[in-house]
Amino acid sequence: MSNLILDQTFENKNFTNQKLPAKEYDNCIFMKCDFSKTDMSVVTFLECKFDTCNFNGTMLKETSFQDVNFMDCKMLGTDFSICNNFLFAVEFNGCNLDYVSFYNFNIKKTIFRNCSMKEIDFTETILTGSQLDNSDLTGAIFERTIAEKVDFRTAKNFVIDPESNTLKKAKFTTQGLMGLLVKYDLEVE
Repeated sequence: MSNLILDQTFENKNFTNQKLPAKEYDNCIFMKCDFSKTDMSVVTFLECKFDTCNFNGTMLKETSFQDVNFMDCKMLGTDFSICNNFLFAVEFNGCNLDYVSFYNFNIKKTIFRNCSMKEIDFTETILTGSQLDNSDLTGAIFERTIAEKVDFRTAKNFVIDPESNTLKKAKFTTQGLMGLLVKYDLEVE
C-alpha cells in the first residue's frame, strides 16, 4: 500500500483499534468516521477535513496536522500535546473537546468555534492570537498559559488568573472580566 493518499473521501469508515495504514493524507475528507482507539502515530494530515468523526482514545504520538479542519467531532480526552508541533495548524468548529490536553504545546492562532471545552488543559500552552468563539470553558485549566491577543469576548464560563498567565492584549467583555477576578472572591453587581 502506498504511503500517500491524495484527494480521497472516506465516509462511514470504522478504524477502531487499528493502525492507520498510510503515512500521509493530503487533501482528504473524513465524514462520520470512527477513530476510537485508533493509532494515528507518525501520520501526517495536510489540508484535510474531519466532519462528525469520533476520536475518543485516539493515539496521536508525533501526528502532524497541517491546515486541518475538525467539524462536529467528538474528541473527549484526546491528547494533542504529543502531536508533532511543526507547522501544526487546526480549526475546531462545533467539536466536543472536553478533557482534551494541549499541555506545553504551541497552538497559536487556533480557532475554536461553538465548542465544548470543559476541563480542557491549556497548562503552559501558547495560545497567542487564538479565538474562543462561543465556546464553553467550564473548568478549563489555564496555568502559565501564554494567551496574548486571545479573543475571549464570546467564550463562556472561563476562570483565568491574570497573575499566573500572560494575557497582554487579550480581548474580554465587561461580563467576561468576572472570570479574571474569581480568585479575589469579590461580589460585583
